[in-house]
Amino acid sequence: MAGQTPGGYKPCPGRKQSGGWAVFNLVPDIGVDLGTATVLVYVKGKGIVLREPSVVAINRDTGRIIAVGEEARAMLGRTPGNIVAVRPLREGVIADYDVTEKMLRYFLEKAGCRRFFFKPRVMVCIPAGVTGVEERAVRQAAMQAGARQAHVIEEPMAAALGAGLDISEPSGSMVVDIGGGTTEVAVLSLGGIVCATSLRVGGDKFDEAIVRYIRREYNLMIGERTAEELKIEVG
Repeated sequence: MAGQTPGGYKPCPGRKQSGGWAVFNLVPDIGVDLGTATVLVYVKGKGIVLREPSVVAINRDTGRIIAVGEEARAMLGRTPGNIVAVRPLREGVIADYDVTEKMLRYFLEKAGCRRFFFKPRVMVCIPAGVTGVEERAVRQAAMQAGARQAHVIEEPMAAALGAGLDISEPSGSMVVDIGGGTTEVAVLSLGGIVCATSLRVGGDKFDEAIVRYIRREYNLMIGERTAEELKIEVG
C-alpha cells in the first residue's frame, strides 16, 4: 500500500527514517551568546546552563591552553611571563579563530553537549552589520566545535525576543544592547530589523577608562579584573 513500509509499519510522528532505523529527535537545540567579555550557553528546555568569561590562558612556550573561562579570568594580570590570558574575541568578532573554536568546544562540552548521542543544532549571536567573512568564521567555529548545524542571529533581534518585545507589530521598538566589545542599537518592526548600527565600544572600554583613572588620580596600577569588579560594584 502506498505510504506504508513493508509489513504495514508506519513511522511514528517525531521520528526520522534513516536506513531503516528510527532516529529520535532527542538532541535539544542550543543557543550561544559568544560575547567579547562573557559567553552564555542556553539549552532548550533548561534555560541558561553556563555563563563564563570568554578568556583563555595559553602557555606561550608550548601554545597549549592552560585554562578557559572563570579559571582563566582569575589569571588576568597575575600570570608569569610564559603564560598569557587572552580574549579571543575583540569588539564582538573573532580575533583568534583557533582559540575561539577550542574555547567554544570547551563550553559546549561543559554545558553537557558531550552526553548527546547526536550533534546539536547551534544558534550563535553576532553583532549587527558584521562582514560576510566574520559571519562565516562564527559558523565554521561552531561547526568545528561540534555542531550538527550552525545558524546565526543578529544580537538586537535576539535581545528583543529575549526581552519579550512583540516585534511583529507595525510599530517600531528600539533596542540598545551594551556588551563587552560592542554596543548594538536597532529599530525593529514587522518581525525584522528596520535599521541598526554596531558601535565597537562597550564594557571593555569602561574597564580601560577605570584603569587609566586609577593610575592618574591615585598613581596605582590595577588589572582588568579589578577594574571590571569596580565597574559592577559602582554600577
